[in-house]
Amino acid sequence: MTTTPLRPTGSARRAGAARPERLRPARLSPRDVLRVGGVGLRTRPLRAFLSALGIAIGIAAMISVVGISSSSRADLDRTLAALGTNLLTVAPGSTLFGADAQLPVEAAGMISRIGPVRQVSATAQLGDTPVYRSDRIPAAETGGLGTQAVELDLLDTVGGALESGTWLNEATAQYPATVLGSVAAERLGLGAAGPDTQVYLHGRSFTVIGILRPVPLAPELDSSALVGWSAATTYLGLDGHPTRIYTRSAEQHVEAVRAVLAATANPEQSNEIQVSRPSDALAAQQATDEAFTGLLLGLGAVALLVGGVGVANTMVISVIERRAEIGLRRSLGATRGQIRTQFLAESLLLSALGGVGGVLLGGLVTAGYASSQGWPTVVPLWVVAGGIGATIAIGALAGLYPAIRASRLSPTEALATP
Repeated sequence: MTTTPLRPTGSARRAGAARPERLRPARLSPRDVLRVGGVGLRTRPLRAFLSALGIAIGIAAMISVVGISSSSRADLDRTLAALGTNLLTVAPGSTLFGADAQLPVEAAGMISRIGPVRQVSATAQLGDTPVYRSDRIPAAETGGLGTQAVELDLLDTVGGALESGTWLNEATAQYPATVLGSVAAERLGLGAAGPDTQVYLHGRSFTVIGILRPVPLAPELDSSALVGWSAATTYLGLDGHPTRIYTRSAEQHVEAVRAVLAATANPEQSNEIQVSRPSDALAAQQATDEAFTGLLLGLGAVALLVGGVGVANTMVISVIERRAEIGLRRSLGATRGQIRTQFLAESLLLSALGGVGGVLLGGLVTAGYASSQGWPTVVPLWVVAGGIGATIAIGALAGLYPAIRASRLSPTEALATP
């Protein structure tokens, strides 16, 4: 007799042993990721330092270039805020036939009648009046210095300041006394003014009563010996025609004044008059510096790219050297994703160390150079954030391939590698 095996009823099946749950690998916490990612850095500190140094040099170059440029711009802004941007200069140009034009004797007086004009001061370049330290100097060795006749209110008009001595006054402007520009004093070897300090102008001894600091808005004064208008007429043959007129106007009317200056200074030949704004030249110089800054930023980016290649090379070598470690971790249950995360985290940490070091180094370079130039130290926040962001991006790109390569190693292949 054949017997049919009994099948368990539905309730018996439900009461039977439950199926075993599928094992899930433990997840790595952020703290664990940092710990396993730092293993390679701790075991090979010199290699990690040299790799991070490549990143640091690139970031430091970018930070310092932008920081120095920003500090220079801040100094320019501070200078213009102190000196003002409302200074306009009037100078003769050329005639229709190419000869040198001439400003009328009464040009300064006519300009002073323009309503928004607040200050007017004239100077006259004395053509054949070089400056000598003594009467023993050969006539050909002028040092590129010249003499200018000036009005008494010139210093206030151009925003100049004295380094030593005093400025011309009603009395000294009538006698053989002079105030030297900063470059003129340096080339003549004079550090301070005094009653015993003499220079020779047109074969005559003049007493140096003052020395100017550099005048940013009127650099032509820096290489000149300045004498009073009356003294220039008496001793140096001044004919009364100015060669440059400086004007200060109300800020909101500068462009309107600029439009009428030429016609006011010389109504008959206004086309022979040149009107300029010295602050524009400083701004143009700053624009040139910004173009040069862009070039240096490009060089810093190249250095940063080279540092990223160094990090990638380090990570590839690390994967090759640590195959046994990778195989052991895989055999103990580590997943491919965890191996990939470990090496990617190591690359990011390596780059981050270089980025932070580069930011600190770049900030120190900027502060040191700015202090040596007397500038305010300015390191824009955006370049710091951009530098750190760039290091993270480079670290991710440099570590991606080595991390994927490490995760694809099978445990048996990795453990079998000597």
